[in-house]
Amino acid sequence: MTGADRSRDGYVGLTLFDLSGRRALITGGRSGIGRAIATGLAEAGATVILNARDAGRLEAAVAELRALGLDAHAACFDVTDAAATAAAIERIEADGPIDILVNNAGLQHRALAADFPLDAFDRIMALNVRAAFVIAQAVGRRMLARNRGKIINIASVQSELGRASITPYTMSKGAVRQLTRGLCAEWGGRNIQVNAIAPGYFRTELTAALTEDAEFSAWLAARTPAGRWGEPDELKGAAIFLASAAADFVNGQMIFVDGGLTSVV
Repeated sequence: MTGADRSRDGYVGLTLFDLSGRRALITGGRSGIGRAIATGLAEAGATVILNARDAGRLEAAVAELRALGLDAHAACFDVTDAAATAAAIERIEADGPIDILVNNAGLQHRALAADFPLDAFDRIMALNVRAAFVIAQAVGRRMLARNRGKIINIASVQSELGRASITPYTMSKGAVRQLTRGLCAEWGGRNIQVNAIAPGYFRTELTAALTEDAEFSAWLAARTPAGRWGEPDELKGAAIFLASAAADFVNGQMIFVDGGLTSVV
């Protein structure tokens, strides 16, 4: 063992990132960012429970992870339904604690603010904000009883930046940042770490309209120091870090994984 492999007390540093024996619930976990993070946590040793509303596609996603030798399970429920969420958390916890919650489920709708349909506004807020709080509350109560837990909220560069045609989305992601800080303030003293990941522009189903837009992609490449779109697998490292013992003294933070987008003008 080299000095680089050893912590100050001789503990092997990489074991800090080992999630063996931990159980993680990932909302919106069947595809895109949620699926990538679920895969990364499972590769680090966690048992992952993927959540989505579409049972067929959810089971297919779980089967694909199991085919890779990963410990994956399905939890089909609608996170915007508070009663269904509470019942689902109770069922999941009957099989063992939720040590890690990844609050990932989200919705986008593009329209200029003056013409933005209020029903779309309400759907965005119901999923991106209310549901994120409801499931954090349901899981957090159990984490408080155990005096330990990790919550990772999926924010966005739009938690900090404005952009035309997505004002309600930016509002919702600003709320996610503040949810992270508020829960840190309340639960940090109970050994619960609540942090956020703020992805930049990643190739997912949610961004399909933009990835297919050559003009936008060219603008993004020029605007981002990395010069390209992000790929969902590039979020695994940040998620593993925040879910692991390596982040036990990291709380209330938002880590930007954006190719440098928010660091330059």
